[in-house]
Amino acid sequence: MGGFNLQDLMSKAKSQYETLQKKMQETVVEATSGGGTVTAKMDGRKQLLSLRIEPEAVKSGDVEMLQDLVLAAINEAARKVDAQMQSTVGGMLGGLGLGGL
Repeated sequence: MGGFNLQDLMSKAKSQYETLQKKMQETVVEATSGGGTVTAKMDGRKQLLSLRIEPEAVKSGDVEMLQDLVLAAINEAARKVDAQMQSTVGGMLGGLGLGGL
């Protein structure tokens, strides 16, 4: 009957979900702001792994600028995670064989 097997589809979806979870754990992105003054490293689950601030940024005493640079680096890292995960999920959905749905 049309070759549609819900159990097979669910099994594939579960496998793809587990693969995605593993990919999220393994993914690491890095983003900078202020020409490298601030560097943020984030994993695929959007957990901040590290934040590096060049000493010169602290010496300047401009706290507001430093705060803006930190936010910019973290937000850019989050955007990179989103883009990478969207690409990964898009490729995985193609593998589910949902062509006729």
